[in-house]
Amino acid sequence: MTDQEIIDLIDASLAEEFELDPADMTPEANLYTELGLDSLDAVDMVVVLEGAFKFKIREEDSVREIRTLDDIHRFVIKKKRLMEKKTA
Repeated sequence: MTDQEIIDLIDASLAEEFELDPADMTPEANLYTELGLDSLDAVDMVVVLEGAFKFKIREEDSVREIRTLDDIHRFVIKKKRLMEKKTA
């Protein structure tokens, strides 16, 4: 899976789950102030991403630092690459 495919899957999953307008989903968009998510949505977001990518995110401390869509992209790409190395 390429980085762009990962980004596309993240964006599509979040747009569907939270009924977000794809036009608003720019990499620099703040999840809370610009996309309107709240702390409960953040928990749901983790569940959605775990389901889409088939790995656990909850125990990651760095999840608390995510503020923008680009933060999510970079976090998931990094996690996916680490998981691929473990299974290779």
